Amino acid sequence: MKLTKKSEYACMAMIDLSENYNKGFVRIGDISKRKKIPKKYLEQILLLLKSSGYLMSMRGPGGGYRLSKPPCSISVAEILEPTGGSLASIGSASNEKLIELFGEIGDCIVNKLEKITFANLIEE
Repeated sequence: MKLTKKSEYACMAMIDLSENYNKGFVRIGDISKRKKIPKKYLEQILLLLKSSGYLMSMRGPGGGYRLSKPPCSISVAEILEPTGGSLASIGSASNEKLIELFGEIGDCIVNKLEKITFANLIEE
């Protein structure tokens, strides 16, 4: 598994938006400050998540971003995929047994990430 900076920041932003799900739209600057994500980079990530259907946005006073569905229905795996996180990569192994082993480990990771929602993350 490879976690890129973009996928890490996307998950952090999704956690913030999940924590504020019932409070309406959240401004980019607020997320940026709370999660210490560079604002320009965060803007790109939020646009990507919006185009992937996970966020809604509103312009103007009181505007910002919010989740398009409840945090309990968005898994971590769903967010890692469009943001460049590789869920089941095994790197370079030449031995058939090692390839099989790392493939099984990758499957376990993917299964776990598909089961963990952002609601789970904010409950802990």
